[in-house]
Amino acid sequence: MKKKVFLFIVFGCLGISVEVIFTAFSKLITELYSSKLVDFALEGNSYVWMFFIYGIGSIAFPVLYNLINHFHLLFRLLIYAIVIFIIEFLTGFLLDVIMGSCPWKYNGYFAICGYIQLSYVFFWMGFGYMVERIYIFLTGILKNGLQ
Repeated sequence: MKKKVFLFIVFGCLGISVEVIFTAFSKLITELYSSKLVDFALEGNSYVWMFFIYGIGSIAFPVLYNLINHFHLLFRLLIYAIVIFIIEFLTGFLLDVIMGSCPWKYNGYFAICGYIQLSYVFFWMGFGYMVERIYIFLTGILKNGLQ
């Protein structure tokens, strides 16, 4: 049980951290390529709900990884992105239904219902790879550490 709680917390913190960094640099790049004043404070943002959504990844990821770990890396990355899109869509939809709004709203040509942004596919592939590497590292440590 300790291992599952530990992984939940790590996945939640990892997701929130990456999201804050991603939104900070996305904002900076947008400002650099627009006529807006550039704010080098690099303020990023996330939502408390995201901790739990990323934390749930600690339950779903091991199952997915065990199913696809023998496949080629490119295939795994594509599967990670697709699964992330599905989870992002479902959680966005559920938050919208339960709370009356989704905390994130994508717009533009590649946005689907405001819940997912298809142009983020390569970012999600990279995130999936990072999670895979961290998961492998942590499970190696947990086999010898936490009981």
